[in-house]
This record gives sequence, C-alpha cells and structure tokens, in this order.
Amino acid sequence: MGPISIKSEGNKVSTADTKLIDQVTNISDFIWGGTWHDDPVIQIFGQPIAPMVIILLGAGLYFMIGLKGYPLRELFPSLKGLFKKNTNEGAGEISPFAALSTALSGQVGTGNLAGVATAITLGGPGAIFWMWITALFGMALAFAEGALSIRFREKTADGHYRGGPMTYITLGLGSKWIWLAILFCLGTLFSSLVTGNGIQAQSLGDSANELFGVEPWVGGLVAAIAVFIVIVGGVKSIGKVAETIVPWMAGAYLLMAFIALMINLPQLPATFGLIFSDAFGYDAATGGFTGAMIIMAIRAGVARGLFSNEAGQGSTPIAHAVAKTNDPAAQGRFAMMGTFIDTIVICTMTALVMLTVTGEFTSTDANGVTSVVNHAWQSDLEGFKMTSGAYAAAFPFEVFTIPIGTLIASIALILFVFSTLLTWSYYGERAITYLYDLVPSSTLGGEKILHMIWRFLWCAVIYIASYQDLDLVWRLGDISNAAMTFPNLIALLALSGVVFALAKGNRTAGNDHGRETPKELSEEISGSAGH
Repeated sequence: MGPISIKSEGNKVSTADTKLIDQVTNISDFIWGGTWHDDPVIQIFGQPIAPMVIILLGAGLYFMIGLKGYPLRELFPSLKGLFKKNTNEGAGEISPFAALSTALSGQVGTGNLAGVATAITLGGPGAIFWMWITALFGMALAFAEGALSIRFREKTADGHYRGGPMTYITLGLGSKWIWLAILFCLGTLFSSLVTGNGIQAQSLGDSANELFGVEPWVGGLVAAIAVFIVIVGGVKSIGKVAETIVPWMAGAYLLMAFIALMINLPQLPATFGLIFSDAFGYDAATGGFTGAMIIMAIRAGVARGLFSNEAGQGSTPIAHAVAKTNDPAAQGRFAMMGTFIDTIVICTMTALVMLTVTGEFTSTDANGVTSVVNHAWQSDLEGFKMTSGAYAAAFPFEVFTIPIGTLIASIALILFVFSTLLTWSYYGERAITYLYDLVPSSTLGGEKILHMIWRFLWCAVIYIASYQDLDLVWRLGDISNAAMTFPNLIALLALSGVVFALAKGNRTAGNDHGRETPKELSEEISGSAGH
C-alpha cells in the first residue's frame, strides 16, 4: 500500500500535519522498532530491539514453559480435531469450528500477503525462520486466551453467550481490575477502526482499482454493502459465513501456492537452505556469521509474525468465547490452531513462493544501477506488489491483459480483507457493548440500538477509508495493536496459574468474582470436537 500523507489546502502538507505524523511515527517506531528519533534505545549487536517484541516473545516463552510444551505435545491431536464432526453440542452461539473460522477470518488478512514480503525486505529470508519460532510461542499465548475465554465468559439476560479479555479480566480478576478491562476495550475500539477496518478497506480499494479498473470508492461501496448484509445478523451470521468461506478461501490460496512451488520444485531445497543460513546470520560474501544479520532477521520475523497471527493481542478470544463447548482446554487448542494455520501454513506458503519462484525482476543498487534478478524478493518490489509479482512469474498467462498470478494474489487479498472486516466489526462491537454496560442506566434494548449504530458506522468507515491515503493510519495501527496487547498480556500473566490448571483438565480452575461458577463447567464435556 502506498505512502500516506495528510494534505492541507493547496495540496501541501502543513507543518502541523508533518509534526503530527512525525510524532506518531516516532511512537510507533519505538514500540515495534526499538528506536526513538531514529536512535536505537535497546541494542544487541548494534541492532535495535523493539520493546513489544521482547514483551510478546517473553510472555510466549513463559507460557510455553509453564504449560510444559502443551501446545507442541497437543499439536497433531489438535490438527486431527479440526476434521472431526461435533456430535455433542454444548452451550454457546456457534460451533467450536465456526468460532475458529471466525477468529481465523480476522487473523488472515493483509499480513499474510503484504506483511510476509515486508518481513523478508527488512530481515532477509532468515526472518521466515524466526516467524516460525514466534508462531510456536504464540500458540502458547493463543491457548491461554482461548481457554480463559470459555472459562470466564458470561451469559446475557436474553440467553446469549459472550466473552473475551474484558470478561476474563472482570470475572477472573475482580472489580478492582475493571480499569484494565476498560483500557483493553478502548484499545480494541481504536484498533478495530484503524487496523481492522481502515487499513483493510484501503487495501481492498486499491486491489479493486488494480484488478477491475474501477475507482477505489466503488470497491469500498460494494464491500460496505456486502459486509453490512452479513454483520447485521450478529455473530451467528458472521460465524456461518466464516465457517463457509474461510476453509475454501484458505484452501484455494494454498493450492495455488503449492502449484507454483511444484512448477519451481528444483529451486525449493535451495530456498530452505537460504532461510536457515540467513536466520543464523551467515554472510555468503565473507563466509562467516554476523550477529547483526541474526538480530535483523529476528526483529523482522518476530514483529511480522506477531502482527499476522494476533497471538497475545486479545482479539481472537472474543470469537472463541461464543463457541458451543464447556471445555476451556478444548477451545484453547482450537485457538492455538488458528495461530498455527495463519503463520506456519499460510504465511510460510506465501514466503516460499516469493523466495522460490523464478522470473525476470529489476533491482536497483545504491548507485542507481539497475540489474535483472531471478526472484521477487531480490527486486525493487515491496509489500503486496512483491507477492503479486512472484505469483505473476509463476502463472504468467494473461486474462484480459492481467497475468493469472496477479489475479490469484489480488482476489486472495480481497477475500482475506473481506473476512477480516466481518470479524473485526464484532470485536469492536463487543468492546463498545462492554463500555456501555458499565453505565448505570444501560438496558438490553439500548444495547441492540447501539449494535445497529455501530454496524452502520462500521460500513461507513469502510466506504470512506477505501479511497483515502492512510500513511498516518498505518502508523496509528501499530500503536492501536499495542494498546490492546498490553492490557491483555497483564491479564494473561495474572491468570497464568488458571491457564496451567485448565490445561490439566480442571475446568473450574480459578475464582469467579461477582457470580457463581457456571454449572456447565462441571457437567459432562460437550462441544470438544470441531464442526
């Protein structure tokens, strides 16, 4: 996505606007890049390390150790569980598989296509290895979120289930921690409108323009109408659509990636060799290993991996909380599968295509001299254009003057973005509902009116954002993700003892604040299979 600027009258960027962008960029760079005014704050081998990377990776390692490797031990049984039919449905709104599909539809977005390209650009091919490592630790965080979302969810007066970090903070930690839940909800509202809507809508508008030749606002309008048709029915409607389109959407994309790799099969072993050697800082020019290269690869891979799969951010447990199950550990396993599928499977296939597929690409060196290179990742292409270029090289045959590969990548991006818009609308709705319920005069009828206002607002933002320049919004997106993540991680760490007990099968672990422990948690296990 192109650079974004806020323009004043006369089409010039004002001094005030420039200062605002610079300040936002500075904060964003500190959180995710470890620099302040371009100067490294924390350094290893001369490379800055981002505070958010340290915190998320550290929390993931803590939970992996505390769970004694549970996510890795349960990986293959959990994969098998995705294909089992659920014959004993529990209480909730949608099936455990539909909850996973809903969460995945929020996770799988621009990060799986453009984000992977950015990781390779910033950290080299070795960033992919560290993206894998991040995903493995992220699975431990995702398990904790999914398990707690079932253990501490609530049932409304009209019989509907709902939950998420704001609920496991309130019910699991008590009323003294409501301030943390409020912070999380404010961060969620901020993040949903910025990253879950604005950035996605702008990407969709650009793709519609490139693919169909229509103005971006036309793509935005069509998307806004389509999204409203789905979200007006609430989480059950979103879950039904997600359960239907996400498996086919991801499956079709993975099939195209697999075919592209089979066409370039002789180059595939060299690609894996490149990933592993680059991950540990091997410099072919000197024949040695450099610490700076290792840190660059780690920083880029970890940051992009965390951005893509949302582990620890607190978004996916909002979807998992409505699953029809009374087994927290079972839904925790589904949650960690979302991280595995998003990063280990989809992001990996995207990366392999960019690193393996051969073609004719142009690269410009520091002196302005251009040369022809064999792979998209070596070229001047950046972000989604790198991904699209690799697919165009794999499938060069044209349809209406557009390479089939470009069509594949663009359609995949549009579908990924559409599904993300559906799910994040619900995340924002849950946040604003929690805040409304804190008002003494709140009513169930008021909630329903609020939901409808939110859904109209959501679709209006889709339309408006589809034709805007959003450089500032991209930077705000990095900050908004952190605004969700910090409160959620505090809650996860405070409830870590409960998480470890839930993994051992103690479904009533922990204390309930302000209510009795739900009886369903002591009843026969239900809803632990998939569909």
